[in-house]
Amino acid sequence: MLLHRSTWVETERFLQRSRTIVIPIGSNEQHGPTGLLGTDWMCPEIIAFEAQKEADILVAPTFNIGMAQHHLGFPGTISLRPSTFIAAITDWVRSLAVHGFEKILFLNGHGGNVASIEAAFSEIYAEASFARRPAGFALKLINWWDLEGVEALAKEQFPTGHGIHATPSEIAVTQWAYPDCIKTADYAPQIANWGPIREAVDFRARHPDGRMGSDPGQASPEKGEALVRLAAQGLVKAVEGFGSESRPG
Repeated sequence: MLLHRSTWVETERFLQRSRTIVIPIGSNEQHGPTGLLGTDWMCPEIIAFEAQKEADILVAPTFNIGMAQHHLGFPGTISLRPSTFIAAITDWVRSLAVHGFEKILFLNGHGGNVASIEAAFSEIYAEASFARRPAGFALKLINWWDLEGVEALAKEQFPTGHGIHATPSEIAVTQWAYPDCIKTADYAPQIANWGPIREAVDFRARHPDGRMGSDPGQASPEKGEALVRLAAQGLVKAVEGFGSESRPG
């Protein structure tokens, strides 16, 4: 079930049988010469949409702008400041909690979001802690590549040249979902170099085509389909496990 394609009546009915919701979250940023700018929000959205076809899962609208300041040297990247990002996550959580959602799972597609999402969780929990009252809800962060079996499959598919940015696994996921948007390029070098992540000017100087340790040319829609199917199964299990967690006391 997709929240944005549902009415308030249908949402209220869903809350009578489940208090869990999934929020795909990512970033709109460069992904090398062939990766789509939306890759990091599209991947978790694609997986969540597949999972809700197989199970009674509610998926919120995708949080598609993240913390990507280091990619601003490339046209098309849109980034929030960490403080803005944390504030936005806080308001999303508060809005959902008001309606009675008690388990809020963020399915993340951008490694650069992790620190700020965890900081947002700490800020949100701190409000309850300082007031010495229960929060009334629980928050969970899962990166889609950490879902059960996904990392092992990616290593099997791409034993070399996977890297950490503009990876063949994430490119493959988008190729499967959007075959009309597949891009090609000649990579030089074939496997990109590595380096630290700092600010935008430094990043572009170190990684002129945007890749980090990756060879996206290995991606294919077939490999993407296998990753999506497995990740969707893993998400169903993760939602079931999170939803069944009981409160202490």
